[in-house]
Amino acid sequence: MIPNNVVVHQQSKVLELSYEDGNTYRLPFELLRVLSPSAEVQGHGPGQETLQTGKREVLIANLEPVGHYALKPSFSDGHDSGLYSWDFLRFLCENQDQLWKEHLDKLAAAGLDRDAPMTSAGHSCGSH
Repeated sequence: MIPNNVVVHQQSKVLELSYEDGNTYRLPFELLRVLSPSAEVQGHGPGQETLQTGKREVLIANLEPVGHYALKPSFSDGHDSGLYSWDFLRFLCENQDQLWKEHLDKLAAAGLDRDAPMTSAGHSCGSH
């Protein structure tokens, strides 16, 4: 389902998506960044994910449509390789509480805090 309105709120750091069914969702930039569908974050297969930290203050510097199927945000930390399909964005909207809890649980299991600086360890993809 394609939203009929998309608004970037820099001050509150949320991407607002409104749909024809009357639902409006507010996705925090931090959530969008740590769950980026890019290979840099997700890896090239199961178990290759890179846990993202230090993204609380990240902003969306630019937001471009990709055809009629996705959005491509450029984040203030330089990350710009994630293509967010309309289906993926709706999935994030409808499941953000559970997805955020899973992210925080993964951080806790790794002994990390969400504000810890990112390290360069774990980047095995030659294009990054």
